[in-house]
Amino acid sequence: MSNQLTIKLQPGTQAPEFTLQDAAGKAISLSDYRGKNVVVYFYPAAATPGCTTEACDFRDSLASLQGSGYEVLGISPDAPGKLAAFTGDFSLTFPLLSDEDHAVALAYGAWGEKLVNGEIVEGLVRSTVVVDPQGNVALAQYQVKAQGHVAALRETLGV
Repeated sequence: MSNQLTIKLQPGTQAPEFTLQDAAGKAISLSDYRGKNVVVYFYPAAATPGCTTEACDFRDSLASLQGSGYEVLGISPDAPGKLAAFTGDFSLTFPLLSDEDHAVALAYGAWGEKLVNGEIVEGLVRSTVVVDPQGNVALAQYQVKAQGHVAALRETLGV
């Protein structure tokens, strides 16, 4: 296990800036979304059951989220090629970003120890951070469940 202490983000603090590659290899930065609310969600692995459920829920809720002024970015440690397959297989309509060295997940408090099949392992912790138009953290949720998370998030956001 690493000794890196994962610090959870707190509402009202500046969200860490990042630039990552999307499924097509294009660089996408958080600053590209300045002036908008952005739901940044971290998921462990493309095309796994829970991550597929969550991604499809975001896809199915995208119109209502965007209609209420929220954009969605999904981030995982997957390589762009795997993200491209995941996007195509499930008709995902929002950017998925590749954080292969998990530096962004660490900066956002979404990387650390978690329980998997009864064992403590180090990895990506399913998390959602909402960033406001000024680039500040509006909401930070950690260890969320894939099933029902998007519906609960929409309720919290009033969408």
